[in-house]
Amino acid sequence: MKRVAVIMGGTSNEREVSLRSGAAVVEGLEAAGYDARPVVLERDQLEGLPEGIQAVFIALHGGYGENGGVQADLDRLGLPYTGPGAAASRITIDKIATKRVLERAGVPTAPYEVLPRGVSETTLSLPVVVKPPRDGSSVGITKVNVADEWPAALAAAREVDAQGEVLVETYIPGREWTVGVLDGEALPVVEIQTPHDWYGFQEKYTAGVTRYAFPQAEEDRPLVASCQVLALVAFKAVGCRGVSRVDFRVTPDGKPYVLEINTVPGFTSTSLLPKAAAQAGISFSALCARLVESAACG
Repeated sequence: MKRVAVIMGGTSNEREVSLRSGAAVVEGLEAAGYDARPVVLERDQLEGLPEGIQAVFIALHGGYGENGGVQADLDRLGLPYTGPGAAASRITIDKIATKRVLERAGVPTAPYEVLPRGVSETTLSLPVVVKPPRDGSSVGITKVNVADEWPAALAAAREVDAQGEVLVETYIPGREWTVGVLDGEALPVVEIQTPHDWYGFQEKYTAGVTRYAFPQAEEDRPLVASCQVLALVAFKAVGCRGVSRVDFRVTPDGKPYVLEINTVPGFTSTSLLPKAAAQAGISFSALCARLVESAACG
């Protein structure tokens, strides 16, 4: 029986979500026949790994779990782990760096500009989305519809980003889609349907608030295929491996834009990647097992 450490917790704004993901993964791995050992981190340092660990399942969202830190530490220990390596993680945790890589690869992203510390005006027309460049789970992200909302949005984003930088993107109206990539293959597209026009923290993590569907209408099929191809291009462009999730906005006239790439996607009861895997016929326990079996170093 393979002994697997499931690391979770940490110090990022996504700690509570990580704990929920990690608990679900432990249960899934045990159902698949693994000796799964939960490891809850209280600081940005890899410690408390049990003896005899053969692989590590990273359920550590944000910060140290997604910026290449824990990946580099596991590389030094020679322990295989789930998801992308340190280099890809350092790119994808940074939304600005990710957009630049995707642009070079020909992947469409929303028009944007970067406001360094001390700059508080944008040349983009409203509505816009204001984001801290290096965080996840919609923490510090605000949609600005009118000028009066701008100061609070800037303050919220800068409170999260240690460098005081802000990413401002043109708001893309339309549908919210996401495509999971598993071992270099695109999973079914998931459409996120919220009661509002914004998929924020509450919509992501409160059960029952958001509906999830799988676009299957005849007129959606070419767009589904296009998003799956773009997800694979994005996955490869930033150097991912194992598993990631690529988020899209799709305009009413059917043009997709990549928003970001998540290298440690959620594994909670409301998480998107497990839903997509289930649609493809992969049970939660089988998904967890598959990720462990594809774990690698470097």
